[in-house]
Amino acid sequence: MGNCQAAEAAAVVLQHPGGRVERLYWSTSAAEVMRSNPGHYVALVTLRVAEERHDAAGGERRTVRLTRVKLLKPKETLLLGHAYRLITTQEVTKAMQARKEEKLRKAQQQLLESKQSKAEGHRPGGRRRRRRGLGRQP
Repeated sequence: MGNCQAAEAAAVVLQHPGGRVERLYWSTSAAEVMRSNPGHYVALVTLRVAEERHDAAGGERRTVRLTRVKLLKPKETLLLGHAYRLITTQEVTKAMQARKEEKLRKAQQQLLESKQSKAEGHRPGGRRRRRRGLGRQP
């Protein structure tokens, strides 16, 4: 009596892409789950609550919640009490491509900014004038 909540907490929760939720009452490896669900990766889902922010318009306080998804390696074990999500290979490929493009965009932006700062530091005439040293006499 009253132990049903303890049993729910001691389960591995698997969220399928279609919305179906599967509960496993034993620890298992990610490889076994991927084997039974071909074309999917297993990801650990963690909810992070960021700081509260004030809206400028209404002055309301809002809490920003972020969901972090970490892909598991096949040899990793799914632990009791944690929630995991099955993610299709297409979603993973799309996310990795977007991440790669974002890194490339940042690198290009930094390169452009460094070129602009160097251009501002030089004289507008192009070449710098040399100063004659005191040590050499003609």
